[in-house]
Amino acid sequence: MSRVKIKFPQDNPLFIAEVPVRITDVNYGGHVGNDSILSIIQEARVLFYQSIGYTELDLGGVGTIMADVSIAYKSEGFYGDIFEISIYVTDVSQYGFILLYKIMKKGETPSKDIAHASTSIVCFDYETRKVALIPNVVKNKLSIVKN
Repeated sequence: MSRVKIKFPQDNPLFIAEVPVRITDVNYGGHVGNDSILSIIQEARVLFYQSIGYTELDLGGVGTIMADVSIAYKSEGFYGDIFEISIYVTDVSQYGFILLYKIMKKGETPSKDIAHASTSIVCFDYETRKVALIPNVVKNKLSIVKN
């Protein structure tokens, strides 16, 4: 069976977020649910945008929308864990970029990968309901670090 593989750049992450596992993230199996990983990476993405002065609805004057997502689950996480999410930016284009997320359990030695994820982010004009060009100021900010 072929599995999703997400390749991370060699350089350091652009941003690292810490997100605690909430009781609502835990499923009937007693561990973090697969659907919760998507919410956790959204939380990390929101924190990343805030760190560079933006939001999901105002990325330099345009909104953003997620075009696709891939998640590779690596190991279990539990209530009370703190996830450390390293975010990398790749494939900056005229309409968007890809965010990569390496989710690890904080404080675990050796480091324990919980999940790897990738989201394609497209700039979007919510007023016209159409794809928009990525603002140059944002493109330049992201391209300086990864491309």
